Order: sequence, then C-alpha cells, then structure tokens
Amino acid sequence: MALDLDPPGRLRFAALQSAAGRALLKRSGRAPDDISSIVLVEEDGAYVKSEAVLRIATYLENPVLPAAAALGMLFPSVLRDVVYDAVARNRYELLGMRDECRLGDAGRFQDRFVAED
Repeated sequence: MALDLDPPGRLRFAALQSAAGRALLKRSGRAPDDISSIVLVEEDGAYVKSEAVLRIATYLENPVLPAAAALGMLFPSVLRDVVYDAVARNRYELLGMRDECRLGDAGRFQDRFVAED
C-alpha cells in the first residue's frame, strides 16, 4: 500500500535482515539483529511500531491518512503500541496474505528497495 500511495517515491525499503537493514538498525541505535518491528529511519532519528506507522502515513498521498496519523499521535505511545502489536499479530487475518513480492512488480518499484551490495 505504501508503494502505491507514495508516487514521488519518498519512502525506500530494506529488509531488516539484509546488510542495509542491519546497518540502518545499528545507525538508529537498535540492535542489528532486532527484526521485531517495523522501523522508519529519518534524518533526525529512528521510529518503531506505531510511531513508525503513523510517521509513514504522513508521507502518503491520501487525504485521510495524514490526518488520521496526526490524530493517532495524540494517544500515548504505550496504548498505540498495544494496538500495533495486536494488528501485527493478526495482520494476515485482517489484511490478507499475498503470494507475490512487490519487488518483482514489473520493475516498477525496484528503485524503492535498497539493494544488497
């Protein structure tokens, strides 16, 4: 979804298990083997769980998501992370499972994925 709602390509992606992902984790003060959550790395810091998701929503070109993210930030992170963890545990039931990887989406998004060197 983030790929489709970010036409300018401001967001880039890396698997946390990859060398690039591990380096980003380390740079952001997290253990390089901590793949327990989504991580958003920005110039001013790194954000995990609900804060990462809400910050990502502000980048997306959808009139509802940035406003919803601003509203979500009003709640304490402890409460937001409980909701995040529940959604993460049940993501396939809630959002479904795909058989394909977006990286292979006809090369359309290939430049958005940080490649292994």
